Amino acid sequence: MLPATSLKHLCSLLALVFAAAVAAEDAAHSKLIGTALPEWSVTDWIHSAPLSLEQLRGQVVLVRWWTGPGCPYCSASAPYLNRWHQQYRSQGLVVLGFYHHKSDEPWTRAQVARLAAQLGFRFPIAIDPEWRTLKRWWLDGQDRTATSVSFLIDRQGILRYVHPGLAYSPEEAVEIESHIQRLVAD
Repeated sequence: MLPATSLKHLCSLLALVFAAAVAAEDAAHSKLIGTALPEWSVTDWIHSAPLSLEQLRGQVVLVRWWTGPGCPYCSASAPYLNRWHQQYRSQGLVVLGFYHHKSDEPWTRAQVARLAAQLGFRFPIAIDPEWRTLKRWWLDGQDRTATSVSFLIDRQGILRYVHPGLAYSPEEAVEIESHIQRLVAD
């Protein structure tokens, strides 16, 4: 057992290491802010004909990668995505779900459609086979593990906000919504 002072120093050191890791992650994804993202590599869509970034120019686009079944982050974020889709689509917000398969079991389009229905998704869903777009936009060359990432793109096609993954906490949802409100007002 460590003496109290050693334990206190160890806790302080761990807190500093954690803070440094969070700051490094923030710096890594903040480099993306202000950039134009490359076109996505998806051809299979649910609730929509195929869409492209170029087609969506002039609208605010929220892209959220999700998976299933049983992804707690996706389930926890779904109510926010559904509400934002309903509340802001008339003001120019397009919510897009990008499905990326994580299971060892093979997937079918029908299974993805069922998962989307279970989450209440009525907005366009793209299927990102082999995570092609997710890798190009988020994972390639980076030390990132979270894949339920969200990107908020302005009307000119420029990335303005990144939520680096997992579920949206209530505070993060408020922050994301404030970015949405600002972008749809522009």
